[in-house]
Amino acid sequence: MCGITGVFAFNEIGRFNLPNISLATETLEHRGPDFQKVFVGDFVALGHRRLSIIDLNPQANQPMSAEDGRFQLVFNGEIYNYKSLRQDLVGKGVGFETESDTEVLLKLLIHEGRDGLNKLNGFFAFAFYDQQKEEILVARDRYGIKPLYYLEDEDRFIFASELKAILKFGIEKEVDTNSLYTYLQLNYVPSPMSMVKGVKKLMPGQYAMVKKKSVQINSYYELKSTFENPFQGTYEDAQSQLKTLMEKAVERRLVADVPLGTFLSGGVDSSIISALAAKKVEGLHTFSIGYKGNSFFDETEYANAVAKHIGSKHQVFSLSLDDLYGYLPKMLKSLSEPFADSSALPVYALSQLTKENVTVALSGDGADELFAGYNKHAALYRLWHPGAKEKLVNALGPLWNLLPKSRNNPIGNLTRQLKKFADASRIDIQSQYWLFASLQTTRKATDLLSNAVLENIDFEAFDSWKDQLLSTLNSTSINQSLQLDQELVLQGDMLQKVDLMSMQHALEVRVPFLDHELVAFANSLPEEFKVNGKRKKMLLQDTFRDILPDKIYNRPKHGFEVPLLDWLRKDLKQDIENNWLDKERIEKQEVFDWEGVKALKKKLYSSNPEDSHAHIWALIVFQEWWEEYMN
Repeated sequence: MCGITGVFAFNEIGRFNLPNISLATETLEHRGPDFQKVFVGDFVALGHRRLSIIDLNPQANQPMSAEDGRFQLVFNGEIYNYKSLRQDLVGKGVGFETESDTEVLLKLLIHEGRDGLNKLNGFFAFAFYDQQKEEILVARDRYGIKPLYYLEDEDRFIFASELKAILKFGIEKEVDTNSLYTYLQLNYVPSPMSMVKGVKKLMPGQYAMVKKKSVQINSYYELKSTFENPFQGTYEDAQSQLKTLMEKAVERRLVADVPLGTFLSGGVDSSIISALAAKKVEGLHTFSIGYKGNSFFDETEYANAVAKHIGSKHQVFSLSLDDLYGYLPKMLKSLSEPFADSSALPVYALSQLTKENVTVALSGDGADELFAGYNKHAALYRLWHPGAKEKLVNALGPLWNLLPKSRNNPIGNLTRQLKKFADASRIDIQSQYWLFASLQTTRKATDLLSNAVLENIDFEAFDSWKDQLLSTLNSTSINQSLQLDQELVLQGDMLQKVDLMSMQHALEVRVPFLDHELVAFANSLPEEFKVNGKRKKMLLQDTFRDILPDKIYNRPKHGFEVPLLDWLRKDLKQDIENNWLDKERIEKQEVFDWEGVKALKKKLYSSNPEDSHAHIWALIVFQEWWEEYMN
C-alpha cells in the first residue's frame, strides 16, 4: 500500500512538468512514510511513497526497474496471488531478486503486458513504463479499491493516488460545476468525475495506454458480466460454496511481513471476517471504536461478544463525543477532494488508533453491496412486493410529512424512513433507487447554487450520465439494484472513505468480500437467497451462523454514524455563522446562493431538521477544501 504519481510529457511544453515530481510525491507522504524515490527520464517522471508490507528490504523499493533499465513500475496495493504468479514465471525462466509482490507484477507485465491484468488477484493502481516503446500502461483494480486520478491535455498526462498530488503540477484550478452539482446530491463525487475541472478518475476495471500521440482507455473487467451466469445449485449448495470462497479470500489477505489485525464493529460482516481470520492467526488482534455515554451510537457490546466467542485479543477505543470531535479539524484537512459522508470521522479515528498497534487491518466492507444488507434493499423489496403493512405506510404519507424527522434518535429516524418509503411508492423504479442512494434532490441541490455556477452546469450531460447509470435498473430486480450499488455507492462512497481515512495514517485496509472470485459468485446468486420481506443478507448470515454468537443476529442495522446534528447546532454553530456559511463569505465566493443557504440553516435549527445536517455538512466540507486547495 503506497502513494504513486507521475507525468508523461507529450512535447517540450509538457516536459516543464517533470521537475514537479518530487513535490507531488512528497504530498503523498502519509500514504507511504517508509521511503520516497522518483524516476525522471526524458519525457517521463514517476514518484512513489512506500508503506512497506511485503518484503521490507530496500531492494523492494519503488520505482522498481528491470535489470536492463528499460521498464519502470510504480505500484499502490497488494497482489495476493503473487506467489503462484511467481512460480509460473520462474517455470518460464524468469529470475527474481526480491520476495516482493511488486517485482512479480513488474515481471508479469514485462512478459504479458496488459493481458497480465486478468491474472491479478488483489487491489491496485499502478503505472508501468516502457522506455523503449515510450508508453505507459496505467491500470486500476476491478472494484476501485485503490484510487487513481488523472489529467490529460495536449501537453501531458498526469496521474496520482490523490487529487492533491496532481494539483502540485501547477494545473489550472477550477471547480467542475457538474461534479459539485452531483456532490450536493450524493455527498461524494463518483467516478469518473472529480471536483477539479479536467481531472478525472480512472474507472474500476479500466486501463489506459498512454503514448506521445494518444491516450486510449479500455476495460479489462466489466462488473455486469458477473450477473450474467446464474447460479444453478440449491441454497445449501450456495452456503457450501460461499464458505469455501470466504475462507480462501480471508486467507489470501493474511499474508504480510508486518503486524496484522481486523476491524470488528460487532456487525455480521466484520464478525465473519474476524472469525475466519482467528482460525488462521493465533491471538488475532481485533479493534473497534465505542462512544462513551451514548448508547444510540455505541455498538461495542456486540463487538465484545464476538471477540470473546472467537478468542481474539480485542481492543475497544472508547471515545467520548468530545474525543471524537477532537479529530474533526485534522480529518477535514486530510480531504484533497470534498467527501461528506460523516461516518468518515469515526473511520479516521479508528484508523489512527489501530495504526498504533498494527499496519494491516481486514474489514467487512463490500458485504452489504453483494448480499443486500442495507435498509434500502429491504425497502426496495417491499416496494416491489407490497403487502398490507406497506400499503398502510403509503396511505399514511401525509402523517409522516407532519412528524419531526432526524437521523439522531430512534423515533425521528423511523419517521424519516417511513416518509421516504411513502415518497418512493409514488415514483418509477429508477427514481426510487436514486431517492434511496442520494441525500438531496436535484431541486434542492439547484437551490443551493449561485447563478454563476448554475449557468456553467451542463444539465444535459448530468442527465445523460444519470440515465446511463440507472439504465441498469430496468425491472424490479434486487440484483440489478446491487449492481448499481457496486458501481456507484461501493466505489464512490464506501471504498473511497476507507482509503482516504486509513491511508491518512498509513494503515492498509484489506477487503476480503471483494475478492473477485467471491464477487462473481455472489452476483450469480438469485435475489431470493439474499433478501425477502423480513430478512437481509440471508445467505451470508445463515452460512456463518455456527461460528458467531447469537447476540449479533436479529439486531437493527446501524451505520457508523456520528451525532452530527448536535454538533452543528451547538459546538460548530459559531463556525457556521461566522466562517463557513457567513453571508459575506458566501456572496463573495459566488459558489452558493445565500438565500438557499439561509433557508437550509433555518431548517437545521428547527424542530424538524430532517436531513439538513447532512446537507450543511456537505457545504462545510466543501468550504474547508476550497480554502485549502482552491482559494
